[in-house]
Amino acid sequence: MHAEPVNQASDTVRRSMPAPVRWWQGWGPLLLAPWLVPLLAPGDWPRWAIMWLLAFMIFSGCKWLTWRRTPVRGQPMGRHLGYLFLWPGLDARRFLEPDRLPSPRPPGRAEWLAAVGKLTAGLVILFGFVRLLPTAYPSLIGWAGMLGIVMVLHFGLFHLLSCAWRSAGVEAKSLMHRPLAATSLADFWGRRWNTAFRDITHRFLFRPLTPLLGAAGAVLAGFTFSGLVHDAVISWPAGGGYGRPTAFFMLQGVGLLAERSRAGRAMGLGGGARGRLFTIALVLGPAGLLFHRPFVVGVVVPFLQAIGAVECRKIS
Repeated sequence: MHAEPVNQASDTVRRSMPAPVRWWQGWGPLLLAPWLVPLLAPGDWPRWAIMWLLAFMIFSGCKWLTWRRTPVRGQPMGRHLGYLFLWPGLDARRFLEPDRLPSPRPPGRAEWLAAVGKLTAGLVILFGFVRLLPTAYPSLIGWAGMLGIVMVLHFGLFHLLSCAWRSAGVEAKSLMHRPLAATSLADFWGRRWNTAFRDITHRFLFRPLTPLLGAAGAVLAGFTFSGLVHDAVISWPAGGGYGRPTAFFMLQGVGLLAERSRAGRAMGLGGGARGRLFTIALVLGPAGLLFHRPFVVGVVVPFLQAIGAVECRKIS
């Protein structure tokens, strides 16, 4: 006699649950959007504009993938739009499913001031320090400009967005978490440097590939994917240096496996002072592979000139 109410309740629960998604859903924009750049970009566009358009297309594809594969109901449209357009992170579950986690602790005044300070420091580097560098050294100008850009965006603006969202009760952890304090490659790439990219590669590459390739193979696949993405954004607009960013990230994957190996653990590469030195050597030593000269001089320096950070003269 109670079967009908029970069935009605079950139907109600099923209707309230998110519809399941298949493994292939959401990948279309990420796989297709970068190929639209040659079609959309005018032939006379500067290389730096191509670079930013490529980065935007790839990031938008990643953002769509994470949102499409995180079917959440019961959240206001504003929360979804905020994730898609006003947050650079790629952990849709954490952002859109507040019931899964305890409420975030609002940032204090010190954290707000730190974020503003990093943004200000980046602007000073971009529009002050860079101008003082000798124009006969374009690579030096480009590297200093990249430091300023990262300080403005990743450490400054993105941190301010994190503070704003957490003040509103949304779990939006800062994407940069004191990377200079990293004591291992796993610590640096997994928890401290641009965790947005780590979130998407861990969810959509490492975990699905581990049963097929093993943990080591999945790690190398994830870093290789990162390298290919950076090659597309860096080497393609620069018209040179192809394969170097991929080689950089593959080296990071090999280094991470080395520090986790029996010999690496015996040498103390996974933590402490030795781990910190090993991380610095592996990240900074081959950084020229990632940001190669064709990109630094042919893309970054013209961008700095375009935004007025460098005078448009005497850059050889």
